[in-house]
Amino acid sequence: MAWRVDEVWLDAEMLWFREPMRPLAGAPALAVPAFVHGALEPALFAPIPTGLDASQRRRVAARTARRRRLATRTVPAVALVLGSATMLPIAALRHGGGSGQALQEDPPSLTFRLDEFQFRLPRKPTRAETTRTTRAEIEATELTGIAWRHATSVGLWYAGRLDDGTQLPVEGADWVTWDPVTDSTPNKPYRLYGNERTIRTLVSVIAAYRAAHPHAPRVVVGDISRRGGGRLDEHASHQNGLDVDVYYPRLDRHLSAPIATSQIDHQLAQDLLDRFVAAGARVVFVGFSAGLTGPSGTVVPYPNHENHMHVRFPVPPR
Repeated sequence: MAWRVDEVWLDAEMLWFREPMRPLAGAPALAVPAFVHGALEPALFAPIPTGLDASQRRRVAARTARRRRLATRTVPAVALVLGSATMLPIAALRHGGGSGQALQEDPPSLTFRLDEFQFRLPRKPTRAETTRTTRAEIEATELTGIAWRHATSVGLWYAGRLDDGTQLPVEGADWVTWDPVTDSTPNKPYRLYGNERTIRTLVSVIAAYRAAHPHAPRVVVGDISRRGGGRLDEHASHQNGLDVDVYYPRLDRHLSAPIATSQIDHQLAQDLLDRFVAAGARVVFVGFSAGLTGPSGTVVPYPNHENHMHVRFPVPPR
């Protein structure tokens, strides 16, 4: 609100009047008839229009408008947000002439009951409902989910075949598979066949490793053998179901093959290597700069193994 010409602002509201007219010359003024005074008095002694009344009306109108806007913002609220997916409609409480009664039925998104505008929290789940699946149950589920076959590994790792092998699923709760040809996951199912003892040891070692490191990423498994064994792409071995490529765990937890030794989580990789050695691996080939160690003759540095360990199991007795 701004000042205007001919407006006067005062703390106290008062009227301004013209000064009464002075008589022209004593007696002539007295000689004016009474009806003439009655006709001239309103015009002579009426308040001067200073704009004060109009200013007062504007102030009253402004106060009324502010109260109306405030009532519009605060009173008819539509909903009170209580959570990411929980809303309590409160506008309905004003229905029915301000009776304050709640809705007959709560909205479908309401996760608690509304009773006389009081909250009733959901029932606390029982201990049985909140118990997480144990590692033993996970391992048992993975083992039972594999179509086991009693295979025969014929010949040597680099000159042999596999009869009636067992296929490792392309993905499990503790592992994913990696195709080294396409550099992607998952691997082709026909490249994941192995001797029954190879697959069982692989799954058990990975399950124990994940149980010891709950926050570790899943293990990335590469090639094993073809369904019938024999030569597999560029591998010199992986022919009789007893060789498994296992990629080193990455620091960034990415489920893919490392592309540099700086990406390797050496602590987790060493622990995984030690578990394969303890499980009876005949030899484990590792990269020269991978920074992994183990028993001489069992852990062997070998070219082109900077991003994975090549685990070789002994030929099982028939």
